[in-house]
Amino acid sequence: MQALPWQPVQPRPGFSRREWLRRSGGGAGMLALASLLGARRGLGSGPHFAPKAKSVIWCFMYGGPSGIDLFDRKPGLDRSDGKSFSGATGLKTFSGKVGPLMKSPFAFAPHGQSGREVSEICPGIAQHVDRIAFLNSCHVETNVHDQALFQVNTGLTRLGFPSAGSWVTYGLGTENENLPGFVVMYDPRGIPVGGSPLWSSGFLPRTHGGTVFRTGDSPVLNLERPGILSPAARRRQLDLVLAMHRDHLEERPGDRHIAERIQSFELAYRMQMEAPEAVDLTQEPDEIRRLYGMDVPESRTFGAQLLMARRLVERGVRFVQVYSGGINSEWDSHSKLEENHRARALETDIPVAGLLTDLGSSGLLDETLVIWGGEFGRMPFTEGGGGRDHNPHGFLMWMAGGGIKGGISHGQTDEIGFRAVSDPVSVHDFHATVLHLLGIDHTRLTYRHDGRDFRLTDVAGEVIHDVLA
Repeated sequence: MQALPWQPVQPRPGFSRREWLRRSGGGAGMLALASLLGARRGLGSGPHFAPKAKSVIWCFMYGGPSGIDLFDRKPGLDRSDGKSFSGATGLKTFSGKVGPLMKSPFAFAPHGQSGREVSEICPGIAQHVDRIAFLNSCHVETNVHDQALFQVNTGLTRLGFPSAGSWVTYGLGTENENLPGFVVMYDPRGIPVGGSPLWSSGFLPRTHGGTVFRTGDSPVLNLERPGILSPAARRRQLDLVLAMHRDHLEERPGDRHIAERIQSFELAYRMQMEAPEAVDLTQEPDEIRRLYGMDVPESRTFGAQLLMARRLVERGVRFVQVYSGGINSEWDSHSKLEENHRARALETDIPVAGLLTDLGSSGLLDETLVIWGGEFGRMPFTEGGGGRDHNPHGFLMWMAGGGIKGGISHGQTDEIGFRAVSDPVSVHDFHATVLHLLGIDHTRLTYRHDGRDFRLTDVAGEVIHDVLA
């Protein structure tokens, strides 16, 4: 047989194959781990252009808040109160009921230099209208809660896709390796419909998924070190577990899940050192706690969550999403809208206003994008009992801080608030704008999966330049 022009390198006698792989460049498994660790820091190239914002705090009003009853007064709806809805023919509603048009039960008044009219139940946010860009013409493809939640969070109405927070941390990483890049806090009264896939990393590396933080003495479950273990003993225990996982990874160098598990162990260990201090709200002075409404029973929980969000972005966490609304206590007002929205506003108005005040006074608002909104809005007609059905055709969200031009409105719905008729804002437009403010070109942030380059904005989306400072 003719000799080969090259000969494969053989392990030295006395070396196992595993040991040889480890010493000759770290082994394929170690290369896979190194790649994963790089992914945790983001793409490595940094933002595509100079960012206006470093971080995001998204106040998610789960259930569908009614923009026409909060921030988008409709005089035409006042004039048409009690009349039949002319667009009822062929309209598909969630409840199947189309009653007469119903004016808002709340009084509105103008605020700020912009003169934006705001409902009486949001007096705190009303003081910040000149910092806010109102997106009046948002729309989604569905009137079903879980599908709309998936779309607003991931860009698509289906399961299995990465959330916006995951895309952001995949693109930019985190500025603090001792804390997660993406943190989620939901209402203690219940997880939103759709559950954890709303903040999942989908097909992105799992290290970019949202980490759930809770209020109380143990914000992160299973994080506290058992009392019987000293810090040194805990480190030795972790080193043993990691060594076993690394050996396992070397035998399966293409298995990213093992590498992700290694990283999750390391992050958990580092979080034991920093997370308790980051979420310790007792370090905050009484006036700050009052600013967030923590002295008011109704707003105490949401206020604590937003104060925690501020402390996290201060420490380099990239994306924090805080949900308002739990089971039977969300913004989903099919009946008794006045009672429902008064209760939800009482829980959230002071904390959101406190967050904007606090960020503004510290200078953090200049680099923190604050988002407010839900998965859709409410119809202009009643379905009975003083309530409104889901409205995916035209609803309101708003942004403040982080490169946003304050005191403006973008787009509008028709005179009764049913459908977006001017400068409609799709979910892809909304996501493209968020990424742009963070210095990311949404068309260039892609991930190869199943033979296709995916992105948060799929194959659409335009940056809403009107709202940019």
